[in-house]
Amino acid sequence: MSREVCVSGIAMVPFTKPGANEPYPTMAAKAVRGLLADANIEYKQIQQAYVGYVYGDSTSGQRALYEVGMTGLPVVNVNNNCATGSTALYLARQAVASGAVDCALALGFEQMNPGALGTLFTDRPSPFEWFDAEADALTDNSDIPLALRYFGGAGKAYMREYGVGLDVFAKIRAKASRHAVNNPFAIFRQEITEEQVLESPSIWPGVLTRLMACPPTCGAAAAILCSPDYARRNGLRTNVRIKAQVMTTDRPDSFDAHDMRQLVGVGMAEDASQRVYESSGVDPRDVQLVELHDCFAQNELLMYEALGLCGKGGAPQFITDGDNTYGGRVVTNPSGGLLSKGHPLGATGLAQCYELVQQLRGAAEARQVDGATLALQHNVGLGGACVVTLYERIGGATV
Repeated sequence: MSREVCVSGIAMVPFTKPGANEPYPTMAAKAVRGLLADANIEYKQIQQAYVGYVYGDSTSGQRALYEVGMTGLPVVNVNNNCATGSTALYLARQAVASGAVDCALALGFEQMNPGALGTLFTDRPSPFEWFDAEADALTDNSDIPLALRYFGGAGKAYMREYGVGLDVFAKIRAKASRHAVNNPFAIFRQEITEEQVLESPSIWPGVLTRLMACPPTCGAAAAILCSPDYARRNGLRTNVRIKAQVMTTDRPDSFDAHDMRQLVGVGMAEDASQRVYESSGVDPRDVQLVELHDCFAQNELLMYEALGLCGKGGAPQFITDGDNTYGGRVVTNPSGGLLSKGHPLGATGLAQCYELVQQLRGAAEARQVDGATLALQHNVGLGGACVVTLYERIGGATV
């Protein structure tokens, strides 16, 4: 795969709470129409589509796209839990990079129900069997929902090893809210304090409060990927490109390490990001902004270290020094992240793409990171999958 890949168009719709949303075909179609307008391209020019969602019947991707047009293009439905959107992006990039097509669509959407995530099919083996067994052996809170137990347990393991308190996670959540104030697509745009985070209802005493967890969310986001030659011939943008991208799944140490941090994907993130840095020749210290998978404040802290943004055990000082926000070393989740922007599972990876491309275009308005030329994306889904993508701005920033 030798061809470069341009992100020539992006779009998303405002994220909403379950019950306040439009039906998934409507949200998805609005995102695609916005995408076509952003790229200044016609739907018939798209040669393949990869459509991601978690909660929906088979061929929901076709149902959503038929709202926009019926051109006979191949539609591939994608489901990789919370990494679904970035998996669709990964597949679309592969199709363009390999020369199979010149123009591909990646679309993600989710129409969620209120409440914590759970298993829908109880009459067959769960994909989380091994994860649940390991969590049962390492934690004593089997009565709380699985995602809360996984990530809360991972945060507890970090707290135990490095002797930090719950306040470090509260700082992350408060930072997310400050960033989201300037994001019109975020579900929560009110700034909250560290004290409010700590005083919110306890989910796991001493380990996790409600405001440290992202909310169930509905929404849609999309991107158009093109080869540079195709983009130039059709008058499309070429100034933001995917410089490197790696997708990984679990290795034995996810379970053999008997560490909740490994169970939630720290090893996958380390592996994928290291391979991205090696293949691109980019040092993590040169990355200026990151959209990472902060489904819980605990996971954001773990990912600072896993992605090489700071050294092992260095995350608390990284946070205290403000190196994760504007004026610091690397602006993390300028969109507000999953914690404030929301987490519609199938759309999340493409919403991250939207934010980073806007930043590299110089079009993020009040959220703009000055002089941004390199941006990193991290998206993880348990079960498991992790996609790390490095974007680069070519030439000057243009809206």
